[in-house]
Amino acid sequence: MFEAIPQQYLQLVGAAFVLGWLVAKIGSMLSGRVKNSQRDPRDDRIRSLEAEQRIAASEADRAKADAEEARKELSETQTLVADHEKALQESAVQICKLRGDLKESVRLTTELRGELTDRATENLKSEVKLREVETELEVTRASSDMIATGVLDYSIAPENDDVEEEQEQEESPATAR
Repeated sequence: MFEAIPQQYLQLVGAAFVLGWLVAKIGSMLSGRVKNSQRDPRDDRIRSLEAEQRIAASEADRAKADAEEARKELSETQTLVADHEKALQESAVQICKLRGDLKESVRLTTELRGELTDRATENLKSEVKLREVETELEVTRASSDMIATGVLDYSIAPENDDVEEEQEQEESPATAR
């Protein structure tokens, strides 16, 4: 097929093809320079919006992570608060119980003090009675000793009341010792 076409036509077509290619290449280089200097401002706006969108997305991811961390901390804090409230309630129950025990102890102490006071009073009365009995016993011993030694003889004594009073006065200093 190429044999029928003269050699010049083929060279001419080849040269035209190379020339077209060169013209297209030069045209694209020249138009690229012109095109770069006359860029569309909407492209710049689109690029800046895309950059802002990427920044906003990364900030949103960080905010989500921070929010999740805050939720975890809130959950832990709520757990701690619940534990502290439970401990406070247990302490309040224990305080009420201790107050009741304290009131009971105070009541018992008051009763015991009253009983101790009564016993001390009875003890003091008993000591006084014991001293009186000891005194009477000493007087009785002294008089029985006197009767035994013959110093005191009721059978010979006058029946005068004055004499009896004198004898009683004589005996009372001896019993006071």
